[in-house]
Amino acid sequence: MVPPFTGHVNPMVAVAVELAARGHQVAWAGDPVLLARLLPAGSKVFPVWSPVPERPADVRGFAAWRFLWDRTLIPLAQAMLPGVLEAIELWEPSVLVVDQQALAGALAAHRTGLPWATSATTSSEIADPLAAMPAVRQWVSGLLTDLRLRFGDPMATHDLRFSPHLVLAFTTSALAGEPVVTAPVRFVGPARRTALPVEFPWERLDERPLVFVSVGTLNADSGAGFLAGCVTALRDRPDLQAVVVDPGGILDGVPDHILVRREVPQTDVLDRAAVVVCHAGHNTVCEALDRAVPLVVAPIRDDQPVIADQVVRAGAGVRLRFAHARAAQIGQAIDNVLADDSYRAAAKRIQESFAHAGGATAAATSLEALG
Repeated sequence: MVPPFTGHVNPMVAVAVELAARGHQVAWAGDPVLLARLLPAGSKVFPVWSPVPERPADVRGFAAWRFLWDRTLIPLAQAMLPGVLEAIELWEPSVLVVDQQALAGALAAHRTGLPWATSATTSSEIADPLAAMPAVRQWVSGLLTDLRLRFGDPMATHDLRFSPHLVLAFTTSALAGEPVVTAPVRFVGPARRTALPVEFPWERLDERPLVFVSVGTLNADSGAGFLAGCVTALRDRPDLQAVVVDPGGILDGVPDHILVRREVPQTDVLDRAAVVVCHAGHNTVCEALDRAVPLVVAPIRDDQPVIADQVVRAGAGVRLRFAHARAAQIGQAIDNVLADDSYRAAAKRIQESFAHAGGATAAATSLEALG
């Protein structure tokens, strides 16, 4: 059960492929349009329509948290629940796998009594991002309690975001630190996925160090200034080459050593990268570190400040202020990360922890134990 957010689907795709290879039947419940684009051909999908309001680009801080919970996650849970329950009735699964933001799945697990696992595609909740804001944390807890009392098991006491059976965390403690939740967390590291087929001019790349720049597809508008600053910084560094993801098509007039594309085969490009400049989205961060590539992170909102802090604390990159970083600061950060071997060494340590964690194979084995 997944919400209509690309980053929350991608990590589970590799796990589903691994389960299918072991002879298990796998079905998805979620937005059929999104899943048709992200899943392998022939995947079983139960369509669960889940409209999500568009969030204004300038919403930050507590206002962003309030919008996420009040306007998105709580209504999403109520909208998805009937379709999720119908999918369970039709499919009769042995185990439910519930994304942390698809709260309808947790409610359905309560109502059906099926064993279930949480898919934690970001480590921010495990690290308790609201620890320094107890009033906000209490507010979120109240929303979840109300949701459980109205639609789930009134006698249950655990947080809907964390299954009491299993929490699959697609990271490791080398990056995220030790979990602060009481739920049984299994760190599996990133689940490597195959890059979607995207046309890309590989012949344009040469042996110069490659800088990969992306602020995510959902930040096309708010990221315009930052992307422009990156291009200006890289314009003055012809000893480097760059791939810049520009989903909004806002950049033009860039020099030949900067390749601007609306869409790229991200994991394949990361295989060639020397440094990644990004918004600290969890998937991009983990995919970079899975290749021992250090980072320059400029978080925008939601879990991104938490992930950025994890990168800095682990020594695998440096942090910029997204709204205030100018070309000079961006260029200096790129230079520092490339020149200081300690960043790559830290990224290498995290890469090794990822490899040891087991990825999709370990996740699939943990899910088999639930069934």
